[in-house]
Order: sequence, then C-alpha cells, then structure tokens
Amino acid sequence: MFTVSGSRARYCDGVSRRNFLQAGAMGLAGLTLADMLRADDSRALDANYRKKSIINVYLGGGPSHMDTFDMKPEAPKEFRGEFKAIDTNVPGIQICEHLPRLASIADKLAIVRSLTGLFEEHSPHQTETGWSEQSLRTSGGRPSLGSVVARLHGANNGSAPTFVDLTGHTRHGFLGSVYGAFRPDGEGRANLTLNGVTTSRLDDRQQLLSGLDRLKREADASGSMKAMDSFAQRAVSVITSGEVARALDLSQEDPRLRERYLGGGKSPHHENDRFLAARRLISAGVRCVSLSWGGWDTHGNNFGHLKMQLPPMDQGLATLIEDLDGHGLLRDTIVIVWGEFGRTPRVNPGAGRDHWPRAMSVMVAGGGLQTGQVIGATNRNGEMPKDRPVHLQEIFATLYQHMGIEPKYTTLVDNNGRPQYLVEHNAGVRELLA
Repeated sequence: MFTVSGSRARYCDGVSRRNFLQAGAMGLAGLTLADMLRADDSRALDANYRKKSIINVYLGGGPSHMDTFDMKPEAPKEFRGEFKAIDTNVPGIQICEHLPRLASIADKLAIVRSLTGLFEEHSPHQTETGWSEQSLRTSGGRPSLGSVVARLHGANNGSAPTFVDLTGHTRHGFLGSVYGAFRPDGEGRANLTLNGVTTSRLDDRQQLLSGLDRLKREADASGSMKAMDSFAQRAVSVITSGEVARALDLSQEDPRLRERYLGGGKSPHHENDRFLAARRLISAGVRCVSLSWGGWDTHGNNFGHLKMQLPPMDQGLATLIEDLDGHGLLRDTIVIVWGEFGRTPRVNPGAGRDHWPRAMSVMVAGGGLQTGQVIGATNRNGEMPKDRPVHLQEIFATLYQHMGIEPKYTTLVDNNGRPQYLVEHNAGVRELLA
C-alpha cells in the first residue's frame, strides 16, 4: 500500500484542497454484485485505437507561464521576474532555469505558448472538459475527457478501468456515474483483493443476487441500478484481475527507477509517486489517467514558492516521459501538463503574480505528435497571444482525435435529451498532428 498526501493548498477563493492518493477501495461496500458480468452497452470504436492513452497532469492553482515555459528575458524586470531562461536541446527554444531535466529532452516536448479561451475558475474542470464550469450546469454538467472515452470506448479496457482519477476532482457530468472515473481511494489496498473469497464463490453469489435483484432492476426508472451494475462489474473485474492493485503497488517497481522519480537524496519528493503510478496504470491497460501535482496559486512570494516546486516537478515529469519511452508507451500516450490559467505578467507588490486567463502555456509530449517545437507566442510582456492563438478546445480536439474520436461529428445526449458536441472548436492543433 502507498499513500501520497500533498500539502494542503488553500486557494484565494477560500477553498481548501488536499491532493490525496491512497491505493484502496472504490466504494465497494455499498454496491450490489447482481448481474456483474452484464455486457457494457457503450459503443466500442475502432480496435486500432484501443492502445492510445492520455496522462492529464493538472497544476492546480494556475502556474505562471512567465516563469516556466514562456520566459521573457528582454522584458522589463517587473515583468520578467527573477528567473533566467536556459537553452534546451532544441536550438532556439528556452525555458526556465529551474527545469533543466525538461530542457534536456525538449525534442520530446511541444510547448504551446498562446492558449486562449480560458475562464478565471479555480478548478480542474477546464483542463478536464475544455469548458467552463457553468456550461450545461443545469443539465448535469460537461463530462471529463476520460468519461467521454469511457462512454465511447467502454468503461473497461480488458480487466482495467478505462479512466482512473488520482485527483478526486474529475466529473462524469451528464453522462452519469456509469462512466465516472475509477478512484483508488478509500479504506486501503486490501479492498482491491478478494480477501479469501474465491472466484467460484463470487460466481455463486452473482447468480443468487441476479435473481433477487431482477424485479428491482426492472422497476427502476432512475437509471441508478444501471450505474450500480456497471460499478459492480468494474469492481469485480478490477479485483479479480489484480492488475490495478499491482500497478498501484509501487513497492513492486525497481527501486532505482522509483528513486529517479523521487529525485533521491535526503529529501525525496514523494508527490512524484503519482507520475510513477500513472505510468504503471497505463502499462496495466488504463487509457486515461488524471492526476494533480502541487499548488500554484502564487499571489505572494511567487519566486520563492516556484524555487521549491519547479525542480521536483521537473525531475518527476522528465522521468515519466523517459520511462514511458523506455517501456515503448510514449508514442501511444500523450502527456499533457497545464493549470487553469496563467498568471499576471506584471509582478505584484507582494512578489506574487495574480490570476491571468488571457494567456497560458501548456506542455505536451508523446502520442506521436510533432514535438521539439514551440507553437504560438505572447507579446513582449507575456500579456496576450501575439502569434497563432490556440483555443483551449483545439487542444481537446487534438486529444480526442488521438483517442480515435472525431470531434467534428461526435455528439452525446445530455440529461435534457439534446445532442451535445464534445467541443465547439473542433479542429485539432495542426502543428501537433503528424
């Protein structure tokens, strides 16, 4: 068993959030196991896309684009801040001095410096859905990308759930809980095992409960039994296979590799266990993994805070990309790293930067995308896109296309019976597409 508890981050909206991951239950105690082997009713797409995956890394609070991937060394000091820009292994591309590991593998990265279409919302919702939290709120809300993939490809990918959430914040939206993420949190790792119950005993119980629940299921008009059936099926599949339990058991990993993630030394950064867990989940067959890392709401002491956070994130992210590559998974797996918005180009009197939804940077790697490039640019002081504005939803269109889903034509029905397109800006980022 392992537990990862990030520091409690109280954002400027007054809401306290703790990044938390504990290998354990997915809320099995209250679930019926009736008809647990019922076939999933979702529409499977082309099998050629079954191996495509996404790791969605959310930097909660909104990291400063000016102090990470969009350095402005020629800007006045009140804009450029304290950090220096360093060269990467791609001529002409520079990033922050506190990201040397990522700089050394910049040929495997693509940086979009001109992201637009953002809202000033302290929430992972934008980086999970491509929409504001207010969109379709009265109709159930917009579903996370992983839930969309689960709906269109199936809630299970073999014995692994399609979508695993290590943040605790993703939403299934109007798709309903059938397509919600598997969350490995709860009362401990023991709940991911059979605990002495054999598979034959499970079969016996399934047959008995199937008969007992038949009338209740037929009388159910709310759809809740359908969700319970799906949860039970997914739970039993996960438990009996043991794949997810093994993926989350980081003690089974080579200690030398885990040390590379953590950074070694006297103060290993255990939040980087999330990156390793994500790679192991992808190896186990999970298609979408969402995770959060750090707290980036730096209204004050921006530079002191980033000096502490950027080096371990740099270590963990670079190791994740190299590890995926070493396991032959990088070409089929997109790693995307972003927060909810950028931060003010002008440093405030408290040496901090405030919310700035007018511009943001995003880093992507893998997925067979065209890497080793920067897309777009902000103006001299980093205030707004100057060249090639890229809408947030264009990124999502790219992610959907990677997963074999065509956003131009695909619709899903909301709770009011209306078809909804996945995004409005449905053309992928052409510079990224091979």
